[in-house]
Amino acid sequence: MPEFDFVSGSDCTKLFRRAYENRYTWDEKFRGYSGACLYQKGSSVHEGKFLISNDFKPQVIDIKDEAIEKLISSQLWEVAIHRVRRDFKSIHSENTFTSGDVNDIGLEVLVGGKNQGDKYRIKDDVVTMVHRHIHGSLINIFTQKIKDTGSGYLSSSYTSQYFDPVSRKPKSKKLLYKDDFALLDNQCQWVLKSRLIEKVDSEGLESEFEKFIFSDLTSINR
Repeated sequence: MPEFDFVSGSDCTKLFRRAYENRYTWDEKFRGYSGACLYQKGSSVHEGKFLISNDFKPQVIDIKDEAIEKLISSQLWEVAIHRVRRDFKSIHSENTFTSGDVNDIGLEVLVGGKNQGDKYRIKDDVVTMVHRHIHGSLINIFTQKIKDTGSGYLSSSYTSQYFDPVSRKPKSKKLLYKDDFALLDNQCQWVLKSRLIEKVDSEGLESEFEKFIFSDLTSINR
């Protein structure tokens, strides 16, 4: 039996909002946290320390290679910024959401208004596909697995790839992410424990792997 039982072209704002608000986000009690970090690619291994402040900005220290330091910092920033709680109306007040087709990935949500041309898919109160125009590029994200925290879901396995918005040709390799999470100091704050990224070329023939490990995770009590 299909999950969605209404006519294509109808308003689906309520359904999309429910999936949007089902994402796991940090609450106002978030004070930041710190720990050790490790980056591995092939035989190359770099170890250091990191801190994410209560304004969600990461700092990485004790990594001698500046490029690796920035790489670790960018992963921490990406995770942190997506955990910030933002009210649905403040983000989407100028958008409309109309139902499209339904497939195994979920209900197609067509965006109109300010972000016209963007699309999503939703299923079981989860955003399973993102199709957005960002900074002159088109990004496609497909969620394959999630972790239910009891306070919203976290994507634990997903793909991401950039395309040219006109030609729709790939501008980047497809990235396959596998994330694992840990509870922080029994405070019901879920943080990233490890991230494995597989980069696959456009032919799907060559792959390379990067691994990020975050350990000794401790909240900042101030």
